[in-house]
Amino acid sequence: MYARIVVSLFALGWLAGCSSLLPKSKEVTASPWQSYQAAQETFDKIVPGQTTIFELRQMSLDPTSNPNIAILNYADVMRKFMLNQSFSINDLDTGVRECVLAKIGCRGLEINQSLVNKQRLGNVVLDVLGFQRETHTDGWRFNGLILLKDNVVVYKLTGGQPVIQQKEENQNPLGPVQAIGSRVTGVSF
Repeated sequence: MYARIVVSLFALGWLAGCSSLLPKSKEVTASPWQSYQAAQETFDKIVPGQTTIFELRQMSLDPTSNPNIAILNYADVMRKFMLNQSFSINDLDTGVRECVLAKIGCRGLEINQSLVNKQRLGNVVLDVLGFQRETHTDGWRFNGLILLKDNVVVYKLTGGQPVIQQKEENQNPLGPVQAIGSRVTGVSF
């Protein structure tokens, strides 16, 4: 009898300290870049009015060989920039205006690349039972937009999050009872 209790306590203690049993996730977009900085450096080489579609392909900005690059037609470009009817085409940046006015001679490339890791840390038993959960998130996200008129870049724009670092902690003093109560009543404590 005592041996079972000792073994059970030992197993429970082992599980409590073994955070490698907690879930992990990784969101990675297939990308030629391993960091936000590398993607930004590539975009910094693009010169509106000079860089051609052929040069973009040499920079790994080819939607036919690099996944996760969307091709936009001029109607897509208009939807992105003409947010409402009070917005005039004259309000647009010169490169965007040139592209939109070129109609079928206009096309865009939208690049969304990311690498995000999520890892749960802490006590396995408390996590599994819902008493305490801690999640750490880190990584980066890059967004880029290139507009081409007759296969020459006329506009570029970049954005995103060079560094993602988040920590989320959830504590439920009643553990699984609290989760059941919130499902039944529809109210969270």
